[in-house]
Amino acid sequence: MSGIAATLQHRREKDRGIGTYSQAVKYLNQDYEALRQRCLETSRLFQDDTFPALPASLGFNELGPASYKVRGVSWQRPTELTSEPEFIVSGATRTDICQGALGDCWLLAAIASLTLNEEVLARVVPHGQSFGDGEYAGIFHFQFWQFGEWVDVVIDDRLPVRDGELLFVHSAEGREFWSALLEKAYAKLNGCYEALSGGSTTEGFEDFTGGIAEVHELSQPDPHLFHIIQKALSRGSLMGCSIDITSSADSEAITSQKLVKGHAYSVTSAAEVDYRGDSEKLIRIRNPWGQVEWTGAWSDDSMQWRYISDEDRERLSHRSEDGEFWMSFSDFLRHYSRLEICNLTPDALSDDGVSKWSLSKFEGSWRRGSTAGGCRNYPNTFWTNPQFVIRLDEEDDDPDDGEAGCSFVVGLIQKNRRRMRKMGEDMNTVGFAIYEVPDEFSGQRNVHLNKNFFLRHASAARSETFINLREVCSRFCLPPGEYLILPSTFEPNKNGDFCVRVFSEKQADFQELEDPVESRVEKIEIDEDDVGDRFRGLFGQLAGQDCEISAFELQKILNKVVTKRSDIQTNGFSTATCRNMVNLLDKDGSGKLGLVEFKVLWTKIESYLKIYRARDVDNSGTMSSTEMRMAVEEAGFSLNSPLHQVLVARYSEPDLTIDFDNFVGCLVRLETMFDMFNTMDKDGSGTVELNVMEWLNVSLL
Repeated sequence: MSGIAATLQHRREKDRGIGTYSQAVKYLNQDYEALRQRCLETSRLFQDDTFPALPASLGFNELGPASYKVRGVSWQRPTELTSEPEFIVSGATRTDICQGALGDCWLLAAIASLTLNEEVLARVVPHGQSFGDGEYAGIFHFQFWQFGEWVDVVIDDRLPVRDGELLFVHSAEGREFWSALLEKAYAKLNGCYEALSGGSTTEGFEDFTGGIAEVHELSQPDPHLFHIIQKALSRGSLMGCSIDITSSADSEAITSQKLVKGHAYSVTSAAEVDYRGDSEKLIRIRNPWGQVEWTGAWSDDSMQWRYISDEDRERLSHRSEDGEFWMSFSDFLRHYSRLEICNLTPDALSDDGVSKWSLSKFEGSWRRGSTAGGCRNYPNTFWTNPQFVIRLDEEDDDPDDGEAGCSFVVGLIQKNRRRMRKMGEDMNTVGFAIYEVPDEFSGQRNVHLNKNFFLRHASAARSETFINLREVCSRFCLPPGEYLILPSTFEPNKNGDFCVRVFSEKQADFQELEDPVESRVEKIEIDEDDVGDRFRGLFGQLAGQDCEISAFELQKILNKVVTKRSDIQTNGFSTATCRNMVNLLDKDGSGKLGLVEFKVLWTKIESYLKIYRARDVDNSGTMSSTEMRMAVEEAGFSLNSPLHQVLVARYSEPDLTIDFDNFVGCLVRLETMFDMFNTMDKDGSGTVELNVMEWLNVSLL
C-alpha cells in the first residue's frame, strides 16, 4: 500500500474508533482469534512468520547473528521445556518477573508494577489464554499503547533458550510463562529483543497504560512527595525508581547495603507506622532480579520491626529473598536519584470515585526542509515547526502549590525510534516551548504564526531540557488563557514522527494551528490590444510560421533566457514543466500558446522572478526550503504543513535548495490544480466527487 493510501486508511480506522482503549489496532493486520481458530481446526501450532524464530529476531549488534552471546541459543516452546506449562500460576504477581541476559530491567520494573493493578494488567495481558487441552494452539497475544493508540500484538510461543533455560525474562515459578511471552510480544513490536536494551521505566509504564509519566529528581524532592506517592498508588499509578551511576564501572554495581546502581526498581507501596513514639514514613521497593535486597534499616531482618505494633508488623513485614523490601522514606531520598510516576488516562480508570485527568493528544511529524525547524536557537526555521494551541479556561479546584492557576502536564513522545536502531538511528534530541497567545491572535485557528511572532515574543514556559529520550514530559501551572506549544528537535532538519499529549486537571481545548488551504492568485486579464508592438514582434520571431508556441519551443526560449542570467541558478526548464505551463494557459485546446496566452505567461514568469530574487536573501541564486515556504505564500497560495512537505520532497535538491525552474514549475502546478478543483467544485462546497476515469484524467495531467 502506498504511503498516501496507508495514511488515508489509518484516518478512516481512527474515525471508526479503532486504536482506542476498547478496540485495539491489529498489529501487522494479524487477527488473533482468526489465526488461533485456524490452528485449532488444522491441529497445527502457530508459527509467526512476521517475527520468526531466527537470529535476526534476537538482535543486530551485541545480540546479532555473529555475537558470542547468542551461541548455543535455540527456540523452544514452553511445552518442550516443561511437562506442565502454565500461562499464569495463582495470578500474575511481582515475583513472576526475573531478569535474564538482556539489559531491560527498565521494562521488567514496569511489568512488576503492572501486576499491582489487575484492571491495567488485564488490558495488557488479555484473559482467556492458556496451555490447556483444546485451547492451546501455540499462539498468544498482548496489547500495548503506542503513540496515541492501542495495538494487539500476536506471537507464537517459541522462546529463546540456552542450556534448557529461558535466555531472557522468566518466572521464579519455572512452569509459568506469561512474563516471557509478554517480553517477546514487546520485542516484536520494537523490531527485536536487542532493541529493548537500555531505557527508562517511564517508557514501559506508558506502553502498558497509555498514561503519562512524570520524573521527580530526589536530590530536590517536592516537599509533598510522600503524599504524592500515596495519592498516586491509590489511583493505580505505576512507579519506578533508580540510582544514578557516576561511571561505566558503576553500571549494576552493588552498594554495601545491597542496592544496585543504574538499575530500575519498582515502587510497590507506601505506609506510615508508629515507631518509638514517632510517625515513620516507609516505602516498599522491588528489584526485578527477584533477589538482592536492601540490608539497611527496615530491611527484612532489621531490628526496627521489633518496635512497631503487632498489627503493623503483620500488615507490612515479610521475610523472603524475593527482591522486595521496605526502607524508610528518608533513606529512600538519600540513596535513590529519581522517582518516575505514570499517571493513568481517564479511560484506564473504571472507578468513578477516582479523580481523573482530562486528556488531549495530537500526532505530528518533523520533515527535513519543511517542518523540522529545530529549537529557538535557529530563529530562521524555528517557526516552521508544527504548532498547537491549548486554551485553559478553568483554574484548579485545589492547586498543590497554593497559587491560582491551571495545572497541566505536556508529554512529547518520539515515535518508533527503537525500531530504527537496526538502521543505525536512535533517539532525536527533543523538547518543546510554550508561548502565551496575544489578544490579537486569540481564538484564531487558521493562522500558523510566522518568524516575526517568535522574534518579538519570549516563551512563557518550556520543557526542562532537550534530551535524547523517547519522551520529554513536564508539569506546568499557568494563568488561564491561550498558549502555543511548539515541539521540536534541537537541531533543524531532523526527520521524526511524534505524539504530543496534554493532561490537564480541567477540560481544555487543544488543537493544531494550520494555515487554510486556498489560492489567492489574481487572474491576469490581458487582451490583444494590451500587447505592445515590441513584444508582438518578438513573439512573431519565436513562434514561427504557425504563430503559436509549443511546449518544446517554450523550453528552448526559457532556457536561452535563463542561461544568460548570473543571479539565478537553474538546471534548465524540463519538458514536463513547460507542458504544465502550456496546459495552464491553453484556452483553445491546441496544446500551444497564442500571442495573448504567451504574454500572460511571460508576465507570470516576471513576477515569479521578482519574488524569487527577493526571497533569495543570501544572493546564492537559489532558495532554501524555508524561503520557498514564504515565497509560495507571497505568490498567492496558502498551504498547510503536509502540503509544504510534499513541495519540498518534489521540487528541492538533495541539499534542500530550490532553483528557479523548479520554483516556477511548483507555482504553475499549484495554480493548475487549484483551477481544476474550482472548475469541478460547481456548487462551491469545497468537495468534489470523481469516478475512476475523471480521477485518472486529473492525476495524469
